[in-house]
Amino acid sequence: MLNLTPIELERYSRQIMLPGFGEEAQQRLKSATALVSGVGGLGGTAALYLAVAGVGRIILVRGGDLRLDDMNRQILMTHDWVGKPRVDKAKETLEQINPDIKIEAIAEYITPENVDSLVQQSDIALDCAHNFDERNLLNAASVRWGKPMVEAAMNSMEAYLTTIVPGLTPCLSCLFPEKPDWDRRGFGVLGAVSGTLACLTALEAIKVLTGLGTPLFSQLLTMDLNSMEFAKRHPYHDPNCPVCGSSSGSLTEQPMTAFVGH
Repeated sequence: MLNLTPIELERYSRQIMLPGFGEEAQQRLKSATALVSGVGGLGGTAALYLAVAGVGRIILVRGGDLRLDDMNRQILMTHDWVGKPRVDKAKETLEQINPDIKIEAIAEYITPENVDSLVQQSDIALDCAHNFDERNLLNAASVRWGKPMVEAAMNSMEAYLTTIVPGLTPCLSCLFPEKPDWDRRGFGVLGAVSGTLACLTALEAIKVLTGLGTPLFSQLLTMDLNSMEFAKRHPYHDPNCPVCGSSSGSLTEQPMTAFVGH
């Protein structure tokens, strides 16, 4: 693990104070690489909290330019950046907030051509993509290379979160075998909902990387932020899962059509 500099010891001193954390956990964060797909209201905000926590290298992957209707939730962006590649602005903002970490911006979507390389060089993936194609690719690559993946998605005032560990938990395909067509601009979104889920997503990644607390292994956290109702569901491996081939049952309570990263 990488040693901490005096500046880093001061920057992260308040979290180093946490019981069960300490300098060793901070060193783990500094030595880690996190892949964030879908750098929008969800992925961008999650990346922000990874950056301020001291994750040493963050790879941001998102194609497309910033739109004006993104601005109600994408807190790494500024108005003058509308019409430009959003991932470049995300990199610039994060570097200004924490110059002690390395940020890589890849202005592409997750594709069959790039997913294996991206996952292989990462210690954890945060799946915040805005479509099912990218989510499927990232899930399959994470299973293929044995890398944990924090799966987070939302729709309107509802959201879900889980952490997938190949060989230990059901994968995304076990949880949601049917992934129908979806219009990524077909539902409303409130920035505070994206931000709430993003904070929990970043926290899950930090827990996995450091050993702090209890991550959502084999647990699906569902949230209705309209009524502030939270529940944990216990999915099971699908013995016929085409991706991970795990055993025993499947989850049918929560349709995948309801949730996406945004």
